Amino acid sequence: MGTLARRQRFSFPEIPEWFEAFPARFGMPSLGDLYSVRVEEYTEDGRYVVRAELPGVSPDDIDVVLSEGTLTIRAERTERDVDKHRSEIRYGSMSRTVTLPPGADEDDVTADYTDGMLTVSVGMGRERTEEKHIEVRHGG
Repeated sequence: MGTLARRQRFSFPEIPEWFEAFPARFGMPSLGDLYSVRVEEYTEDGRYVVRAELPGVSPDDIDVVLSEGTLTIRAERTERDVDKHRSEIRYGSMSRTVTLPPGADEDDVTADYTDGMLTVSVGMGRERTEEKHIEVRHGG
């Protein structure tokens, strides 16, 4: 008798991964993108600015954290306890982390929340514009 060998016909992604990535196949944002905070970043008047869309979020439910060269915005939209006919609003926790540019001064930061938009402004320190050569030491 011959030996039986099992052949794998094709590789299929895990079902949760397939559903999350499905919209991207049609040029739409993935489900993971829909659950993060949408931001825009720019430099204005010598400051690095991050604006984040957070409509319907109480300022008390927003947390802005600077740590090791990154800025993290966390927020939570609380669902009202009412009998709904339809709800297309996403509730729960959301967050977004961006990397601060070189020269960002983590001690000079402000955050303002107006009309559903959070604006975080970070001062830009003096960046080194000239090259600095580092001596390479060797044994002997």
